[in-house]
Formats: sequence, structure tokens, C-alpha cells
Amino acid sequence: MKKITLFAVLFAAFQSNAQTIVSTAPQNKKVILEEFTGIHCGFCPQGHTVAKGIQDANPGKVFLINVHAGGYATPNAGEPDFRTSFGTAIDSQSSLTGYPAGTVNRTVFTGSSMTAGGTAMGRDKWSAAATTTLGQSSYVNVATTATLNASTRQLTVLVEAYYTGASPASTNKLNVALLQNNTKGPQSGGNAGNEYNHMHRLVHLLTGQWGEDITTTSAGTFVTRTYNYTIPASYNSVPAELGDMEIVAFVAEGQQKIISGNGTFPTITGLAANDVKLKSVQGMPAQCATSIAPQVEIQNYGATNLTSLAITYNMNGGTSQVYNWTGNLAPLAKQVVTLSNITYTPQATNTLNVSLPADANVADNTGSISFAKAPEVTNQNITIKITLDKYGAETSWKLYNSAGTVVSTSPTYTSAPSSAPATSTYPQMDINLTLPYDCYKFEIKDSYGDGMAPGSYQVLANGVLISGMTGGAFGPGETKNFKVFNPLSTSDFAVKIANIYPIPSQGIITLESESSFDVTVIDYTGKEIYRQSGLINNSQIDLSNAQKGVYFVKMKNEIGEQVEKIILE
Repeated sequence: MKKITLFAVLFAAFQSNAQTIVSTAPQNKKVILEEFTGIHCGFCPQGHTVAKGIQDANPGKVFLINVHAGGYATPNAGEPDFRTSFGTAIDSQSSLTGYPAGTVNRTVFTGSSMTAGGTAMGRDKWSAAATTTLGQSSYVNVATTATLNASTRQLTVLVEAYYTGASPASTNKLNVALLQNNTKGPQSGGNAGNEYNHMHRLVHLLTGQWGEDITTTSAGTFVTRTYNYTIPASYNSVPAELGDMEIVAFVAEGQQKIISGNGTFPTITGLAANDVKLKSVQGMPAQCATSIAPQVEIQNYGATNLTSLAITYNMNGGTSQVYNWTGNLAPLAKQVVTLSNITYTPQATNTLNVSLPADANVADNTGSISFAKAPEVTNQNITIKITLDKYGAETSWKLYNSAGTVVSTSPTYTSAPSSAPATSTYPQMDINLTLPYDCYKFEIKDSYGDGMAPGSYQVLANGVLISGMTGGAFGPGETKNFKVFNPLSTSDFAVKIANIYPIPSQGIITLESESSFDVTVIDYTGKEIYRQSGLINNSQIDLSNAQKGVYFVKMKNEIGEQVEKIILE
């Protein structure tokens, strides 16, 4: 009789509180799929795809939590650290034996576990486990809502639970996980370089490692909890993007065996009426092209959807042009925008300047990025030299011309035997090319994502390394540009700045001019052997210590550039 009275009191209290987000009708379990992953796990992208497929097939019933833990999650120098202080313990209790691994409601599925009695399963077992779980009745329903003030970064999470039946455990655990989506970063096997889109990353547990106690677990029990948490600017120096946050709440019988849960995305408050942020001006490698299409990332910090924006930009402080973007960006949503091509004259260092119209916060409306001029060579005999590491099958490369056409590509490389030392290197047959005068892009990739060190690549002109065109520890991949130019071509150099004599010469060269200029002397590989950076006129340069051969004298001032071929005898 007392139990019935207690139930009535609890239910009446529930109704009087007018809480409506949690259902009081019996429901089946919802799935909490925790995936154990890492940026250096080559098969983890397959796991991400499997988990997403299960979620997409069961909208509103499957919630994903990606836990970066273990050796594959350890970042190399310069890589983002997606680990948390909670991940190792969750990872360890699953008894996993490899990555990716996953648990479905932290439950043991006999015959599917990686180890007997463990909750971790390989990715081929997750779908069946999820289907089984979704078909089971749950004695507790869970619902959650959240708001996030963009101005104060204050997150408020409401969680409600209602027991339609009694739990076999006198104490349950309520867990609230904070996740972050759309974080770009490296991922072995992801085939996206450093732009792999990491989703459902666990960044914090609002309720601690194993959750908070629910001490009344009988049928008719209503639980309501509110959590206030200020989201920091970053987690492990990885920016915490407010518009990408997600909440997953669940009830477990202890550290294991999740009964059911739910999730939500916070409602954003505290935004100005009109505020757009220039989030970044995308970096670029050294360039030899005279026309480029820059990329910028914009973010809507306004309270309403952003549908149009005028983006102003220039190169090296020259004439500005405007790109009129149109789209539909929700509050806090962001987008990378490719601007129209802008033509410029490459300098040793170039700067792209970008600005947005004035709005509620002008402090974040401007940005810039600097990049170098690509190395130049005059010799058309180009060699691509590859020295592989043990895992050669992971390496591939392509060489593109300025039209984007592939002019050369790697053969299919093979890996060394598994017994080979990891420190061994394997030189490959050189690829020798005779290239037309043009700009070129060399793109090299590693499918696993860890580069090819201790192996390396080199791009040479007539046997001499082109400046900067080498590497090995490049992670998922990298791109570098260089130019093969005709020093006598009027398309590149059409301005007459000085008379130069005698040609041929014994080493003393006279430059006769009525204007001032800078002068540089390079050899046939593009290597600089002389520079006078101050503005000069009517001068001599002493090359008597240089080896005999062909050289190029480059003269430059505000009206243009002139290059002359000289011969030292």
C-alpha cells in the first residue's frame, strides 16, 4: 500500500511540475554507440561510416559518442589532441583489443565481443547489436534540452528521466556528455589530408567520469537535473566551436550497461542582430601562378540566418575587388567560400588582405595571410626522386601543370616485407621529365596518414634540388609549387631596365642604366649566387669567383623586371 501511495505522490509531483519533455509511456531502449578511435587509426574512418549508417537508419534513436583514446589517438608534433581525461578509463573497461572498437549501450553481446565478457566489438558487429537493443523495452525514458549563450559561453542542460518500470539496481547513474562536431584535422585512412571532418567527439562529461547517482529507481520515479557549464575557448588547444556542440544524456546501472538515453543540439542565445566573423583566411603554399582563387571561412554570429555578404579583398595592397556571396547560414554556422580569381604580380612575399562590411563587432571583420613566391628554375630537365619507407604501398604522387592537367604520376609502389626493419629505406627508379615552361604543382599523399619518413621525396632541376621541394614527414600529404621559366621570354620579362656588358665575360659585368633597380644573379638551377638588394644604377658586379658557365642576371624595379643571359668564360 505504501508503494502505491509513493507512486501516486511521485506521479502527482511530476504532473504538477508541468515537465513535458520526457514521455511517461513505456518505450524501447535507445542506442548509445561509443566508438573508440584515433587520428592515426587507418581503419577508423570505416568505423565512422558504419556508425553513421546505423544512426541514419534509425533517426532519433541512435546517438554516437567518439572517444579518442589509446596509442592511435596520440598526436604527433603539430597535430591536434582530441583526447580527454575521461577517455582512457572508458576505453579500458570495454576490454577492446584493437581499433576501431565500439560498445552498444556498454552491454555484453555474447559471441560478438572482442574478448570474452567484454563490451567492445569490432565494427562488423555494431549493427546487429544496435538492432537487438532497439527491440528491447526500457524501464527508463530519458529526454534532454539545452541552451547555449554565445556571448557568455554558458551552457544550460536540462535532463529528465521517467521510470516506467523498476530498475534492478537500487542506484543508477545519470551521464551527460558534451560532444563537438565538424572539427577538421588529420585522419589516417581518411583520404582528406588534414581536412578530415571529425564528428561526435567527446570533449567533456558534465557529470564526471561515471555519472551522478539516481538513488530512487522504482516505477513512477521522475528525475530532473539542470547543469550549468561554461564552455572554454578550447580543449587541449583545439578551439571549442559553440555552433558545433551536441549533448548526449544516458542512464546506466553502473559504469557499464546503459539502459537508454537521448540527445540534443543546444539552442543558441545571446547573439547580436547583425554580426559576421571572418573566421580565417585560408593558407596556401608558395605560388607561381599570377592569378589565384583565394578561400576564406566566414561564420554567422548574428541572431538570424545570413543570406548575403560582400567580401572585399586585394593582393599586396593593390586594387580591391568584391565577391558577393549568397547562401543561407544559420546562427553560428560557418562556411568556406572560394573567391573569384584575382590577378597579381608575384613578389618574394605576397599578402592577401580580406575585409567584411561593418557590423555589430568590427574587430573580427578583417584578416590576411602571407605566402611566398614559388621557387623558379630555368632548366627544363626535371627529376622526381622517391625514397620509400617500409610501407611504400601507402605513397602516391601527381604532378600538375597550370591548367590542372596531370603531366606525371607515380607508379604503383609496393611495401617491404613485414619482417623488414621500420628504419629501412627503399630508393625507387627516378622519374625524368622534360617540362615545358609553366607553373607546376607537386602533390604527394600517404594513405595511412603518417608520411614516408625515414623515406623522402625530392624534385630536382638538372640534378640539383629545387629550393624547398623535398620532404618526408608530411602526415597525410602535402602540396608544393615550382616554376620552370624561360629567362628570355618577353611574356615573363618585357621591360628594359639596363644594358649589360660584356657578354661573354671574364667575371666583371657592367650594368648601364638611367634608373635604379635591385639585381640578382642565379645559376641555371635557379640558385642565387649574388644579390644587391639596395636600389642601384650604373654599377658593376664581380662574378670572378663564380664557376664558368651560364648565368642569368635579374634586374627589377617599380616598372617591372628584366632578365639577361650571361656566359662566364
